[in-house]
Amino acid sequence: MIFAEPTLSQEDRKVLEILEGQRRRLRIETQHNPRRWHGALRQSTFARAIQGSNAIEGYNATMDEAMAAVEDEPPLDERTETWLAIQGYRKAMTCIMQAATDPYFEFSKQFLKSLHFMMTDFDLNAYPGTWRPGAVQVVNHATGAVVYEPPYPDLVDFLVSELEEYLDGENHQSVVVAAAMAHLNLTLIHPFKDGNGRMARALQTLVLAREGVVHPLFSSIEEWLGRNTQDYYNVLAEVGQGMWNPSNSALPWVRFCLKAHYQQANTVSRRHEEYEALFSSIEALVERQRLNERMIVPLFNAALGMRVTNARYQKETEESPHVAGRDLKALADLALLIPHGEKRGRYYTAGKELGEARRAARRSRTVQDPYELPGVSADPGPRLPGF
Repeated sequence: MIFAEPTLSQEDRKVLEILEGQRRRLRIETQHNPRRWHGALRQSTFARAIQGSNAIEGYNATMDEAMAAVEDEPPLDERTETWLAIQGYRKAMTCIMQAATDPYFEFSKQFLKSLHFMMTDFDLNAYPGTWRPGAVQVVNHATGAVVYEPPYPDLVDFLVSELEEYLDGENHQSVVVAAAMAHLNLTLIHPFKDGNGRMARALQTLVLAREGVVHPLFSSIEEWLGRNTQDYYNVLAEVGQGMWNPSNSALPWVRFCLKAHYQQANTVSRRHEEYEALFSSIEALVERQRLNERMIVPLFNAALGMRVTNARYQKETEESPHVAGRDLKALADLALLIPHGEKRGRYYTAGKELGEARRAARRSRTVQDPYELPGVSADPGPRLPGF
């Protein structure tokens, strides 16, 4: 027996309706717009998902490292464990994006094991691609206290099979709820020796992506979870209550995920507006300086805080190393880009004018609880710690 979908209240259903409206708008905003800056929106969203999910596990990658992983570029420095972890996660998420559009895709235990291998093959101690060989305990590293004991290892295969049956079924209250339950069950079954959290978050994204309403990158709440890690741990502890007990109510977890989806969708929509305003500003800047329009996208990426290298410039503009070097020097001479380092280690960051354009494009960042919106409810039931 695995954790079952909880009975949703009227307020929960109202929030689900709001989420459906958000997701339809996101589809229009992010999947049917040919503008060039949409590539940067997808890349940065992907990088933030990689960064957020791995940060929860202690792999604290910079945005530059996450972007390099997205672009499948070599690291700027040495190949650290963090670099290997984010590269593995990028491979697994790329596989999920491919699977999301495959009409013949079948969810299976072996598919889960393959994703796990992609994520953890750099560490054989994690038993990549296989169930954990023995009992494990989840420990609070700050206090040393055991906070959760998963089911015995001989139950793992049976429980994951049950999860597979659940996901293949059709009696779900909502795909958002089904994805949340997939995440919860895989986390608490804890089938792998290591990497269970990353696997559960990736599985949640896969379930949402298979529905096809929103691109997989914009279905994910991994960035949001990375920003709200302690609340994430708190609600899992509230539902798990220290040991495997699927009779516990999953309602606090589902409500937590509904809030996460609402706020992450608002973040993506806000970025959509900001990126559009910033791109227009940089287009005007390039025209004013009488520069070649191929420089717009690299300048746009620099304004977003990404490092620009000769190799990345070549990829974005499809120009030769010579042209890339000449363009970058011209942009540095105008102080639009600031050079750092020498020779092969040289990279460029945004100059003062690009920084001002980025600040001017920013929109207000309001964080609302969907359960407190007008027309939902003033009393949504049990509240989560910290909310």
